Amino acid sequence: MSEIVIRKRVTLIEEIFHEGGKPAAQPLRRGAILCAIRNPFAGRYVEDIAGFMDDLKPLGVAMAGALLKALGGDPGAIQGYGKGAVIGASGELEHGALWHVPGGYAMREILGEAKAIVPSAKKVGGPGARLDVPVTHINASYVRSHFDAMEVGVPDAPRADELLLALVMTTGSRIHARVGGLKASEIKGEDGLR
Repeated sequence: MSEIVIRKRVTLIEEIFHEGGKPAAQPLRRGAILCAIRNPFAGRYVEDIAGFMDDLKPLGVAMAGALLKALGGDPGAIQGYGKGAVIGASGELEHGALWHVPGGYAMREILGEAKAIVPSAKKVGGPGARLDVPVTHINASYVRSHFDAMEVGVPDAPRADELLLALVMTTGSRIHARVGGLKASEIKGEDGLR
């Protein structure tokens, strides 16, 4: 077991009123929470790293709960989500993959009935690296109106021996979504896809 050492936590909230068309009746809110933590595997190759996912689970739940609170606290208001990680230069891409389970399941736990897989992105980068965190509908990955991304980053993270972990939640579809496909109102809720 590795101790989770948090250096910094950042919460970002965006409100989008329009994208050039008529202002929406209800602005889209997108939020992200990011934690810069020490990477216990930085600077060396470790074969067995999977156990660190269990160590990250409480952090994931805490981050998801804090992000939900920042977006108003109502799980029923959240329609989209995503996750991501930026690995400092002394780490490797696989260290970011450790965030898949604890980050995704944390949001699904906090939101209750979310059925869709949580999309993800990861990369190795230095302080200030930006990451486009993909977003899909929480109950059906094929709902095209909710295909989105939120660019996130922290000016001084990740340091070479850190992981920058991110969760993103949204309150709706893209403003002015109008390219067809499965609508949120048509979700069957059987498989997390449709």
